Amino acid sequence: MGTTASTAQQTVSASAPFEGLQDGGSMDGRHSLSVHSFQTTGLHNSKAKSIIPNKVAPVVITYNCKEEFQIHDELLKAHYTLGRLSDATPEHYLVQGRYFLVRDVTEKMDMLGTLQSRGAPNFRQVRGGLAVFGMGQPSLLGFRQVLQKLQKDGHRECVIFCVREEPVLFLRAAEDFVPYTPRDKQNLQENLQGLGPGVPVERLELAIRKEIHDFAQLSENKYFVYHNTEDLRGEPHAVAIRGEDDVHVTEEVFKRPLFLQPSYRYHRLPLPEQGAPLEAQFDAFVSVLRETPSLLLLQDAHGPPPALLFSCQTGVGRASLGMVLGTLVLFHRGGTALRPEAAPVKTKPLSMEQLEVVQSFLHMVPEGRRMVEEVDRAVAACAELHDLKEVVLGNQRELEGSRAQGSSSQPAVQQRAVQSLERYFYLILFNYYLHEQYPLAFALSFSRWLCVHPELYRLPVTLSSAGPVAPRDLIALGSLVADDLVSPDALSTIREMDVANFRRVPRLPIYGMAQPSAKALGSILAYLTDSKRRLQQVVWVNLREEAVLECDGRTHSLRPPGPPMAPDQLEDFDRLLGALQAALAKDPGTGFVFSCLSGQGRTTTAMVVAVLAFWHIRGFPEVGEEELVSVPDAKFTKGEFEVVMKVVQLLPDGHRVKREVDAALDTVSETMTPMHYHLREIIICTFRQAKAAKSEQEARRLRLRSLQYLERYVCLVLFSAYLHLEKAGSWQRPFSAWMREVAAKAGVYEILNQLGFPELESTEDQPFSRLRCRWQEQNRGPELSAAGDFL
Repeated sequence: MGTTASTAQQTVSASAPFEGLQDGGSMDGRHSLSVHSFQTTGLHNSKAKSIIPNKVAPVVITYNCKEEFQIHDELLKAHYTLGRLSDATPEHYLVQGRYFLVRDVTEKMDMLGTLQSRGAPNFRQVRGGLAVFGMGQPSLLGFRQVLQKLQKDGHRECVIFCVREEPVLFLRAAEDFVPYTPRDKQNLQENLQGLGPGVPVERLELAIRKEIHDFAQLSENKYFVYHNTEDLRGEPHAVAIRGEDDVHVTEEVFKRPLFLQPSYRYHRLPLPEQGAPLEAQFDAFVSVLRETPSLLLLQDAHGPPPALLFSCQTGVGRASLGMVLGTLVLFHRGGTALRPEAAPVKTKPLSMEQLEVVQSFLHMVPEGRRMVEEVDRAVAACAELHDLKEVVLGNQRELEGSRAQGSSSQPAVQQRAVQSLERYFYLILFNYYLHEQYPLAFALSFSRWLCVHPELYRLPVTLSSAGPVAPRDLIALGSLVADDLVSPDALSTIREMDVANFRRVPRLPIYGMAQPSAKALGSILAYLTDSKRRLQQVVWVNLREEAVLECDGRTHSLRPPGPPMAPDQLEDFDRLLGALQAALAKDPGTGFVFSCLSGQGRTTTAMVVAVLAFWHIRGFPEVGEEELVSVPDAKFTKGEFEVVMKVVQLLPDGHRVKREVDAALDTVSETMTPMHYHLREIIICTFRQAKAAKSEQEARRLRLRSLQYLERYVCLVLFSAYLHLEKAGSWQRPFSAWMREVAAKAGVYEILNQLGFPELESTEDQPFSRLRCRWQEQNRGPELSAAGDFL
């Protein structure tokens, strides 16, 4: 573009964007501006004769002496920032301290040429005649023209969705109001993304409107906007702003023309530009469906369904996604989704079944193939401007080529491939949801339904996998790291046992350690079978998921990029219990050895599982009364987290189950004091470390880790409950199946989907509180598992 950006602030300190909205306050009081700087900005040049300070607020007297008013804190404390795009353009105020207002719609976006004829760019209807429409962002008059078109075509009822997640402001232009969006000076062609759940876009628009009005008061009732940021000749443009009525927010533009048309309704449904919508966004869409009787089967379905209109900026990406969602809904309303022979449009002969996540879905769901085909029909019907399926396959082909060439752009290509596949796969999940819940008038929300189907919830985790790495590239990429560099010998056992952190559970033949070398294996087996211990049979369980190699007596493990982690952590539990049962049935004196990278996280968890299983098979020791603990964070040290106690309240005899897990943890940790590793204690310890972290990246890593530890603790409590409840059947039903068939229906996954520390902070603004984000993030970074995590 050949442009540069500079900003000049009028006072010393700066605030992060949107921080004034995070705590529920308005943006008005976010900044601070001195009286002197206020006077120099130009307000008194146009209106004030004098400013008289007093203890409450300065008093402004206008030149004609007919108006007197006070300047209150909302304006005085505004720390406004000045900026310009190039040395040739004037300096002006920036909204939210950093953003330029840029015209939202350009003629080149309108690929279908409907801006003049229909009132909005890329206005279209899905193929096959269903009443589903998409369009780009209209102006106020343009939207009225769209409404006239729908009414003329006989649509008596209409539900209009604005699927934009970024703020949009509409500024007066003659008799119309045209859209503008805030753009970052570093990327003037892209909309703002990822504002976060704590920043409602409607409130942000209101805050920006207030800012624009204040800026105009400081700049002779005008504000500067940009129409073409690629060619700054003639930019920026001054727009007259004499009052807040000269600036509209999105809700006003869409709702005001509907005031006299009660059968036409508007909803803001923010959808992401990339990737799949969040569960909460699906829930918001379902809430609208619930409130629309003519879309439900409970109503007389002979009348026409309402028209569904989806609007984004260009009318291409997010509008197409919305159109596919709407098309799937109308498939079910009309019954065509239930008829395999129904095919109003032909789909392209492009196979998606080679993709692992689709294969898993087809194997898991009896009618899965039909559901995938229905999604393909809906995608094809909405593919005039944007074919979601072709985008997926195109990104997959590009990723394969990037991997083959070893391109440096592979991470970016992979991200696009993962996001497009995630979007497509969530459409399949949503269609499965419609099959089950549409006949029930959506008795369950989409997020609750997913929590009842945890096996489906885990499938998208595989989407984040990095894929295989050629062996020849491992050394070149620096992916092999010596294990002893990252697993210190906290228990000082290397000298005696040739392996770090070797220990035994008191009074039980259960052992744990870090990764042993070939030499150490011999030493340990000799130790376990000597005349003192006399173990006749030893079961050794390697808990590592990453590849391990030995060279010159030292073990090395694969660091990212590496093979993906499988979403079958509960099945690790199943295999472990099966191995214990089989070995003890053959020889009651069998010894069990567990090892991972450091001998801490995964090893400790497996040892606790083994202890609980031993106790159920051989009998429980006496579990003493609960000890009085007098230390900081005492209830957390005892594992009495609010989330844990919710699970305890769900479980039969839940308090006893938790006490048994705590006893097992204490038993396993009895010899681990030098490690300073105790699962209950490390949960709150890691949370405190995240709060004190100096960098955002470190805080993010520790926050995720603390929640993973908490999830692991909950999982142990659930496993203990399973051992009790399924004991009569000798645990014939695996733990993973019990979690799906019993625990999920009781609401356990709904608790895990809001995981956090609500007694210490709000969980609403924490993405890792959600199962989807937690599991995907763990899969995104194999180094987390290498550090000892065991979910």
